[in-house]
Amino acid sequence: MKKFPLPLLAPGLALGLLLAACSGGGAAKTAGAPAAASSKTDVSYAFGVAIGTSLATTGVEIDNAAFMSGLKDVLAKKPTRIKAADAQGIIQTAIGEAQARIADANKAKEAEFLAANGKKDGVKTTASGLQYQVITEGTGPKPSATDTVKVDYVGTLLDGSTFDSSIARKEPAVFQVGQVIPGWAEAVQLMTVGSKYKVWIPAGLAYGAQGIPGKIGPNSTLVFEVSLLSIEAPAKK
Repeated sequence: MKKFPLPLLAPGLALGLLLAACSGGGAAKTAGAPAAASSKTDVSYAFGVAIGTSLATTGVEIDNAAFMSGLKDVLAKKPTRIKAADAQGIIQTAIGEAQARIADANKAKEAEFLAANGKKDGVKTTASGLQYQVITEGTGPKPSATDTVKVDYVGTLLDGSTFDSSIARKEPAVFQVGQVIPGWAEAVQLMTVGSKYKVWIPAGLAYGAQGIPGKIGPNSTLVFEVSLLSIEAPAKK
């Protein structure tokens, strides 16, 4: 069965895929992994990149000197100032606090942005808070929640950074309308086949305070340019 692109999935499904992708079981099977063993320097640097990348997604401010001290003590098998079991609890608390700060900041940013954006010419706001602008209006039928559709899209955050694009993959997304995040499901049902819309999805209609670690921050507003290409399997009447 064709997999849905990560940013379109309902939140619970997206989190499950993310956790599976991060598990160690599939690491050795990553496409493009070098066949020959790398140098000690390269391997060491690669571990640094991996750990640093993971830390950067948490939003936690790191004291580099203290971090290196803890790392060195473990690698040298010296007694650590904090026990490993206690370290897990400290880390979880720090991540939770950092994510809460980011979520609050993003929520305030979203409210300010949507209030201003909703006043722009051509931007319409639905009862749910979804905002959209018609770029091209098609002449085909509208899909229902039970229909399977084919779309092309580019997804960005408010800062303009792209987190996903079917166009970049050169492969349109195919999914059942009712199985994606609420903002997507609502937006697609507003469109006729052949249409292209710009859509602003509030966090409450996307991934909320949970976000998608490493992909989408907590309480992030999602911006999409969506082209509804076809209805693949219209619902039977």
